[in-house]
Amino acid sequence: MSAEELDQVWKALGDGTRREILAFLREGPRTTSEVVEQFPHLTRFGVMKHIGVLRDANLVLSRSEGPKRMNSLNVVPIRQIYEQLVDRYQDLWAGELLAMKRAAEKGVPVDDS
Repeated sequence: MSAEELDQVWKALGDGTRREILAFLREGPRTTSEVVEQFPHLTRFGVMKHIGVLRDANLVLSRSEGPKRMNSLNVVPIRQIYEQLVDRYQDLWAGELLAMKRAAEKGVPVDDS
C-alpha cells in the first residue's frame, strides 16, 4: 500500500460516521438507500459523500444492480494496515507476555520499567 493510499484509509477511518457505515456494511452488502435509512440524521447527499470517501479509500466496493447501487465492506485495506502496524510488534508482545508468564509461575516480581 502506497503512502497516499494509506493516507486515504486513515482519513476515511478518522470520521466516526464513516466507521459506523463500515460497521453497518460488516453485516452484509447494502443498497445506498438502506445506508441512508440507517443514518436518519444525515441527508442522502451526506451519506453518499461518506460512501464516496470510503470508496476512494477502497474500504467500500460498490456495484450497480439495475437502478440500485450495492455497497459492501472491503476489509483488505484494514488488514494491510494491521499487517504494517501490528504484525511487526507481535513477536515482541508475545515475548513480553511469555516472560511475564514465566515470572508469575516462578513467583518473581516483574520489572515494569
